[in-house]
Amino acid sequence: MPELPEVETVRRGLNQLTLNQEITGGDVLLDRTIAYPFSVGEFIAGIKGSAIATWHRRGKYLLAELSPSSPVATWLGVHLRMTGQLLWLHRDEPLHKHTRVRIFFGDQQELRFIDQRTFGKMWWVPPGIAVESIITGLAKLAADPFSPEFTIEYLALKLQNRRRPIKTALLDQSVVAGLGNIYADEALFKSGVLPETLCIDLQPKQIERLRTAIIQVLETSIEAGGTTFSNFLNVKGVNGNYGGVAWVYNRAGEPCRVCDTAIVRIRLAGRSSHFCPQCQR
Repeated sequence: MPELPEVETVRRGLNQLTLNQEITGGDVLLDRTIAYPFSVGEFIAGIKGSAIATWHRRGKYLLAELSPSSPVATWLGVHLRMTGQLLWLHRDEPLHKHTRVRIFFGDQQELRFIDQRTFGKMWWVPPGIAVESIITGLAKLAADPFSPEFTIEYLALKLQNRRRPIKTALLDQSVVAGLGNIYADEALFKSGVLPETLCIDLQPKQIERLRTAIIQVLETSIEAGGTTFSNFLNVKGVNGNYGGVAWVYNRAGEPCRVCDTAIVRIRLAGRSSHFCPQCQR
């Protein structure tokens, strides 16, 4: 599943390519991709004639602020879920068999939403309606790791008294927004914390190191264009490069880049966790 760095990479690409161009129409090839409104025709009618003023990211959600002729902006929301891709293409490009939604712009350009597993969603939020009331997952999000709210004190408060493994807690979007399996493993390695450590047992210095590590690994991955282990592509169809420099994720049995100890992979709450038993104690 695309995590914060992949979604941020897509956001930056969209802001380079799609802004201030009128949406001339669209085509929905899989109706259930549209989470709101429930009428596909209303979705197309809602976005048609508007232009994208800017793209925002909240956790793993992409939010396009639309600037229609009315004084109140509307919103286009996207969640890529497991296999979603947003690609900026010429209209003549052959359709991928997993294309779900097409949004048309001038000069024969279009934004295509491609999603093999069909879990991805799109929303159009009409004017005068709070985004969180339509895209309800937004209201449950914790602070973004790059926000001023994501302090040491904030993270300590979120983790205190929790009797569950820190790796499981980090995957909870109400604890840290945007973090997923890849970068939780990476941050735990960088902070020297074992994934099975209970939140309640973490010491203040460990939480401080963990907060710093979360920000560092996310920044490094964004600079590398995200991670491509399965099917993530940026808006131009280019793979992410972070996987080649990952500390532990997807490297089970390979030597640790710091101490040469073999990286271990375990199952924790149904998810794979990778760590170095020497560097993480």
